[in-house]
Amino acid sequence: MQKAIISVIGKDKVGIIFGVTKVLSENSINILDISQTILQDMFTMMMIVDIENSKVDFETISQKLADASKEIGADIRIQLESIFDSMHRI
Repeated sequence: MQKAIISVIGKDKVGIIFGVTKVLSENSINILDISQTILQDMFTMMMIVDIENSKVDFETISQKLADASKEIGADIRIQLESIFDSMHRI
């Protein structure tokens, strides 16, 4: 299994979760865990996803999420779990 971390931050509005999960579904990316909350009018979401069976490579996934970010008007970022873990290791 190859895991990645997706973070989404932006003004709360209809369609944010749909916009992100549509990209994931279209590229055979499975959501393993998800947490989302709204703080005042700010939407935040963290996802752990399995990209091992994705139809496209990591760079393409990243670009597709960047494109969705522009459409949705929220900041969407993806990192491989191994890089995320390395960055947060003391």
